[in-house]
Amino acid sequence: MQRTPRGVGHSPARRDVRASPVRRDEAVIIVVMTFVFVVALIVGLYALLVMGPEVSAQRALKKRLRPADPIKKSRLTLPASELRERGATPFKAFRKLIDQSGLRLTVPALIFMCWMAGFVVGLITWMLTARAAVAAFAGAAAMTLPYFWVRYVASSRLWKFEEQFPEAIELVSRALRAGHAFPTGLSMVADEIGAPVGPEFKLLHDRQNYGMALPDALRAFAERIPILDARFFVTAVLTQRESGGNLSGILDSLASVIRERFKVKRQVKVISAHGRMTAAVLSALPPFVGLSQMVIAPDNFKLLFSDPLGIKMLLGALVLQAVGMLVISKIVNIKY
Repeated sequence: MQRTPRGVGHSPARRDVRASPVRRDEAVIIVVMTFVFVVALIVGLYALLVMGPEVSAQRALKKRLRPADPIKKSRLTLPASELRERGATPFKAFRKLIDQSGLRLTVPALIFMCWMAGFVVGLITWMLTARAAVAAFAGAAAMTLPYFWVRYVASSRLWKFEEQFPEAIELVSRALRAGHAFPTGLSMVADEIGAPVGPEFKLLHDRQNYGMALPDALRAFAERIPILDARFFVTAVLTQRESGGNLSGILDSLASVIRERFKVKRQVKVISAHGRMTAAVLSALPPFVGLSQMVIAPDNFKLLFSDPLGIKMLLGALVLQAVGMLVISKIVNIKY
């Protein structure tokens, strides 16, 4: 007659019964988060694909016809602290960044993209790690990705604008020497030069053509294009309108100065290319090594997510990686 060993019997079934409420709760949470994700995705796609073109067209029309903001009239002379006190909000900053990028986006669409990026990354991280703190940290970091993407597009567009700007100024100068008026020169630039200079000059021409005073339209142009060359152009035109002088000669001199400044910028960019490449390699090396470990030795990589010490090490590595990237970017990005 055999005896049943101790510990053998119905205890595994009891453990399964005890663990079933936890698994049931996890399944409910996954179902609810999936439902919220699908609903948000459908609403976001409808807003971007259906309502987006209509909103962008209406916004473009209002942007051309709206009067100048009295606050913006003095933006060239007021300090930044006083401008902040006059009511600058994060939504205005988002709107300004989107205008500078030239993307057909709205502020709600950008906020929705940030929220969706954080939600998707946080959900995937939570499903992999089952730890709310790690998922929240990953989601918060992913929420900044759409914003930095729009910021990168805006900086690239401003760099291209600065490269095309001397050609636009010379075209206006030639139009003035040929006997045309200054608004006609702006219209010629809008018709003959491509983006991003052409659309910006078209907006400048349309604003003054629809009734806005030319000084106000020029100040709005300088506010919309935050580069030093655009401020030089606006200052030169406004000074000539008040005191008189040969505007075509002033614009020719300004175009030559801008070309020389841009040549120096290119030289600095070439000299600092090695440092920027080193910064890119050093910034991409830790994530690349982590993904390689995940593919080559997934069992060892899971310790970072399953062990509490591994999670602390991972969070510390992410913080140090972010700090290192900021320090390297400050070193290699030379102000000129």
